Amino acid sequence: MDIQLATRPMQPDDEERLHRLWPRLSPDTVYRRFHSPIRGLPDETVHHLVDVDHDRREAVVATVGDEVVGVARYDRSPADPSVAEVAVLVEDAWQGVGLGRQLVTTLADLARRRGVRTVTATVQADNDRMVWLIRRLFPGSTMTVDSAVYEIRSPLTGPSAGTPEPPATAGATALLSRWG
Repeated sequence: MDIQLATRPMQPDDEERLHRLWPRLSPDTVYRRFHSPIRGLPDETVHHLVDVDHDRREAVVATVGDEVVGVARYDRSPADPSVAEVAVLVEDAWQGVGLGRQLVTTLADLARRRGVRTVTATVQADNDRMVWLIRRLFPGSTMTVDSAVYEIRSPLTGPSAGTPEPPATAGATALLSRWG
């Protein structure tokens, strides 16, 4: 079952929304995203996550009402801006309904249009949902196991099937980044 939610670029006023999202995440979700059992997000970390320049660092959020329920982000490599590390986080209550796929597809399409040619990610090898999502969205991916973690590298080829071009937004220059 796929549910389409409203998505938009990360905004500076999303700091409070990210603070409100944190208690709605299970310890397993936090561990799978950050690869460690983090108990809380310090203010400086939240500020860093929200501070995107919409070029080198970008993030897109999914919202329900005034709450952020999912985030996908990329950070371009300083050494090669055609490569970007991608990460996604979806609130537990919204997992399994296609939101992760929606966010990653939106992010990948935006990255591709902005000159990113390769995406990378670090995923725990037993994170079956994320491994399945990567294999589905990025069939050309290479997955190298290192200490029970996949280091993933995937070329970004043509646009994702069935993904409409988002409307142009005056003054917006991008929408992608890594959640972390």
